Order: sequence, then structure tokens, then C-alpha cells
Amino acid sequence: MKQDAQPSKVIPIALAQDDSSDLTSLYQTEGKIYPRSVSGWFSHWRWALVWATQLVFYGLPWLSEHGRQAVLFDLSARRFYIFDLVLYPQDLIYLTGLLIISALSLFLFTAVAGRLWCGYACPQTVYTEIFLWIERQVEGDRPQRIKLDQGPMSAGKFARKACKHGLWVAVGMWTGFTFVGYFTPIQELAQEVARLQLGPWETFWVLFYGFATYGNAGWMREQVCKYMCPYARFQSAMFDRDTLIVSYDQGRGEGRGARARSESAAAYRARGLGDCIDCGLCVQVCPTGIDIRKGLQYECISCSACIDVCNTVMDKMHYPRGLIRYSTPNGLAQGLSVAQMWRRVVRPRVLIYSTVLLAVTSAVLGSLLLRTPFKVDVVRDRGSIARRVDAGRIENVYRLQVMNASEHRQSYTLQVEGIEGLQIASSDKVEVAAAGSLWVPVRVQMPPAAAAAGSHPIRFRIVQDDGHELLEKAVFLVPR
Repeated sequence: MKQDAQPSKVIPIALAQDDSSDLTSLYQTEGKIYPRSVSGWFSHWRWALVWATQLVFYGLPWLSEHGRQAVLFDLSARRFYIFDLVLYPQDLIYLTGLLIISALSLFLFTAVAGRLWCGYACPQTVYTEIFLWIERQVEGDRPQRIKLDQGPMSAGKFARKACKHGLWVAVGMWTGFTFVGYFTPIQELAQEVARLQLGPWETFWVLFYGFATYGNAGWMREQVCKYMCPYARFQSAMFDRDTLIVSYDQGRGEGRGARARSESAAAYRARGLGDCIDCGLCVQVCPTGIDIRKGLQYECISCSACIDVCNTVMDKMHYPRGLIRYSTPNGLAQGLSVAQMWRRVVRPRVLIYSTVLLAVTSAVLGSLLLRTPFKVDVVRDRGSIARRVDAGRIENVYRLQVMNASEHRQSYTLQVEGIEGLQIASSDKVEVAAAGSLWVPVRVQMPPAAAAAGSHPIRFRIVQDDGHELLEKAVFLVPR
């Protein structure tokens, strides 16, 4: 939240000497936001997701599967390992499907309950929470941090600032190291770091992502959410009057004003006051520094910190909770109950998002479950297009790339069909190592006069020993 002692300043534009008109800048300087710590039901959920996401992110690269890193995107070998699943560049369709599923999920969650992703699971939110926790442990809560920043530089202040930034840099560097560990085997990466033999590219990306984390979560914070993230700008296209959002109940809260804790409801309402005591804590806990009492604003990331702190105040005043709560515009306007608001969740846009999401997810999962555990690419040998060999037979030469997508050595049998009498003249047996690939030259011959001159479609049938088979199209050329 913005410092109460440092309001926004309007910077005047310099005027020409002969210009007597008053001009003011359209841009305002904003004071530093000092979010106050808060505890409550939503805060506990937020920290549970911080722990869950970071345990997965930091821990996943250290897991092993089949003698190698369980999750590894090996760009140099052009293979992606995800536990038992081995993907090749030809499997790019699955990445496309994953991106579509992520986008549709975001649209669905936003239509139902607003910016849940931003408030609880977005990396910017997660790392800002971690960095804020470090800041509070070193410098104290909001009043102590404001006092420290406003005070003169001293040995104690310098020590606290240095300690805080040192811890921030450490978290950032560990984050960058872990991220690179998804692309370079992390145990090898750790050994290279320990021996100070880290390669130039690994060094660059560790530093890049490390300082990006340090800058975004330590310095820019709410500026990323307010100005850099495009989601804040187009979220309104997915909201409607039945979307659950963090809302302030104006009918119950206005007018605002201080009162004694012992004052009865009838007494303060007779003075024209509502339940809001105008303590300002909902503003002080907001990580983007907005006042939720002014209505929904695009800067709101739905972290629900204002709900937790307002409920705490309501408990102390012995008022009912929920002055700030998750509600819908229609729910507030029409006085709907929670059950009535949830019944309105099932509406056309939610059904459309859900149906498309279910269809795409089912298609991607079905394709993964039914996929053949190997792939084949057929390439014509450019050095020999078509030629006549012994007994007038016509021969074409191909190169087959057989990619074993399993974690075991596999054997394959090659067959060809499409022209009567067509056969493989070279070896028809291939063995490929686990998660490996092999280029195999294949000579295909046709009897004389079995087909007219020109181009003829044929198919290669590749049969794995366990019965899986794959068909790949090719063209057989017959010279004139």
C-alpha cells in the first residue's frame, strides 16, 4: 500500500516565459507500496499453493526415472522426457494441445471466479509472497519498514538492507539454476557449478532467470501485474455480472466512520454509519495498493488479503463477517444467497468453455494413450533416385529414421506394399536402443514391367516385436 505520509505528487510541466496558463502532467509519481502481513483462511490457501508449486518446481528435476532425470527437456538430443513419456520434435502437437488446455482453463476459471490464477498460482504472485516474507523477517512488518526507509542511512539499516537483498539474490539464483536444470541434467549442472566450470550458455541463462526473479519479485512487484501483464487488460472480456469477484458490500458498509467497539448497531446506524469503520486495513494489505471499497479495479489480482483482514476487524467489532467477500455484481445488487449465486454459475459461456476444454483434454489424453511407442520418417536418398539392377528390376533407395520412444531396446521388421511384387532388397530387421533413433538405408526393388513409368504411391509398414505397427507413405519412381 502507498505510504500515508507520502501522497502522490503531480509534477508540473515547465512553461514558456510568455505562457501564463497552468499545465499539469498526466503522469503521477507513485509511492512505494508496503503490504501489511495478514492471516486468514484465504492467506492459508495462498501459502499452501506457494508450498505446493515450489516443491514441484524445485524438487521435480532431482527425481530419477530409468536411470536418467525424470523430467528433462534435452534440446541437444531433441528429446523431451516426462517420466515414462518420451517426446520428439514431431510431437509438437502435444505442446499445442497443452497450451490450448491452459488457455481454456484460464478462461473458464476467470468466467467463474475471476483472477484465481493471478491471486494464488501465478509465478509473479508466488515469488512476490516469498520475497515479501523474507523482507518482513529482516525488516519487520509495514510500520517498521516505513520507518526504516524514512530514516537516515546507518550501519544497522545498511546491514538489514544488505541481508535482505542477499537473500533475495540467493533465492533468485537458485530459481535460475533450477530452471536451467530442466534443460541440462541438474546433477551434472550442480557438479559444473561446484567446479566453477559452468558453460557460457548455462551461465547466461542461470543469471538471466535469477536476476529476472530478483527484479520482478523484489523490485517491480505490482508494476508487473498492473502494467506488464496483458491479462489485467483483457480480463473484463471474460467477466459478467455472475462472475464471483472480491467485492465490497456498499449497502452494508456505507457510510464509513469510526465508532466505539461497544456502540450498538442501532446507535451507529442512527448516525448514518454502516459496518465499515474506515480503518484502512483493506488498503494496507493490498499488494497492488488499491482500495477495494471503490469497486472492482483492473489492478485487483483477487488475492483475497482484504477479505481476511476485514473479517478480522469484523470479529473484533463483533459484526458479521463478509463485509468484503467473494460475490457477484448480481448477487450484491439483488441480495442473492450463496446457493443462488452458485446456481447461476451454469450459464452459456461457462458451458461453452467447459465443453471445449473437456473435448480438447480428452483428445490430447486419448492421443497420448493410443500413440505408437515409436516414430518413423521416410526420406528418399537424393544420391540415387531410381535405377535398373540385376534381371531388369527397378530399385529406389530410401533412408528411414526409426525413433524408439520407449525406455527399452526394441526390434522392428520393415515391410513395403503398394505395387505387386515390391520387396525390400536390404535387411528388413532394425534394432534401436532405448529412447534412441537410427537412420537406416533401405533398398526397395520392383519386378520389371510391374508398373508403368512415373510416380507410384507406396507404403512402408514398420512392425514392432510386441505387435505395434506404423504405416508411412512414400513414392516409388519408375524411369522411362
